[in-house]
Amino acid sequence: MNSNWLSQLAPDHAPAPPNVWPPAPGWWLLAFLTLTTIALLVRWWRDPQRRARRTALIELQRIRTSDGDGAAVARAIQNLLRRYAQTVFGRQTIARLTGEAWLQFVAAEGGEALSGHVGRSMLNTAFGNHSTDERDQWAAGAEGFIKRAARKRHRRDR
Repeated sequence: MNSNWLSQLAPDHAPAPPNVWPPAPGWWLLAFLTLTTIALLVRWWRDPQRRARRTALIELQRIRTSDGDGAAVARAIQNLLRRYAQTVFGRQTIARLTGEAWLQFVAAEGGEALSGHVGRSMLNTAFGNHSTDERDQWAAGAEGFIKRAARKRHRRDR
């Protein structure tokens, strides 16, 4: 055998470098899913109902930890419930509700803890007629209303 046979072989050729563009279909799918997820997260984060609920719950927590007297706490919770209800249900629906009609509305929309004696005591204390201090029950009812009201309305509107 001839010892020169290696010199007769063709020179080494490296394969061409892989093309970066266009990407494989899997990368297109991944890009689409990533952009869709980002868009949905931004939409979820900026949802006005969610933002109103989050702000109302923060305000309620501030009221709970305040050292105000019973009347001040009752007024603050009452005002918070009114503002939140106007945001969720609209001013036309809420503005005409007072007294028992207001309490029935709050109870029907998620604030069951404010129906009956507890709700009446909150209204009486808020407007200076009576001075009971059931702030834990008032706050629990307000929290239930804030957490459930928007969800109930959303389900009803569908």
